[in-house]
Amino acid sequence: MNHPLARALRGAGVDTVGVAARLGVDPKTVQRWIAGRVPYPRHREALADLTGWSLRDLWPNLARRIEPAMATDEVRIVYPHRSAVPADAWARLFGRAEHEIGILAYSALFLAEDVAVSTVLREKAQAGVRVRIALGDPCGVHVARRGDEERIGDGMNARIRTALVGFSPLAEVGAKVRLHDTVLYNSIYRADDELLINTHVFGRPGAHAPVLHLKGTGPDGMVATYLASFERVWSAAKPVNC
Repeated sequence: MNHPLARALRGAGVDTVGVAARLGVDPKTVQRWIAGRVPYPRHREALADLTGWSLRDLWPNLARRIEPAMATDEVRIVYPHRSAVPADAWARLFGRAEHEIGILAYSALFLAEDVAVSTVLREKAQAGVRVRIALGDPCGVHVARRGDEERIGDGMNARIRTALVGFSPLAEVGAKVRLHDTVLYNSIYRADDELLINTHVFGRPGAHAPVLHLKGTGPDGMVATYLASFERVWSAAKPVNC
């Protein structure tokens, strides 16, 4: 085999079976990669780490084709709906933050009620990580519309107020909580340049909508776009007083 991946694996002293075991795939899948099929972005990253070769060296044609944006490399995992995300993924995400944690949602009640998440957020805030949480304004127009859209009426308002109670202890250790009256096209959960994006689908609750796990690769990619959106909403949000 003359494919760069085949040479890289030989140089790393790893055979097909060994690669399959480390990446959790079938050996036949590895054989197809060696024959020229391009792996998913998360597998490309893993192969680059395993071999010590750069993505450009392993797949030179692909690098030319997707440059300059390289946006596909930012997508790590796509979940069909939020309830498919492992329960501990949220705490693990925030646990990796060293500088910045951000939550932008309508209620994020599922996190406010998660003891593990609350513990991580508190510890991170105490350690000096900036923690910012922006929830929908229960007195706002768009929260009412979202409640009607999901056919729960004032239930959305109640969720937000319950979440505010759950998140309130974080303010004691420096976390900031604000309310926004914005149409959200997705909820954003941030740990530095790593994001879980819960897309919003008309008429369906967030738990039934897809979630993207993203990791930033540069200033012009998908993560940068979502972070800029977070900052715009945060700058227009107001302190909790309703």
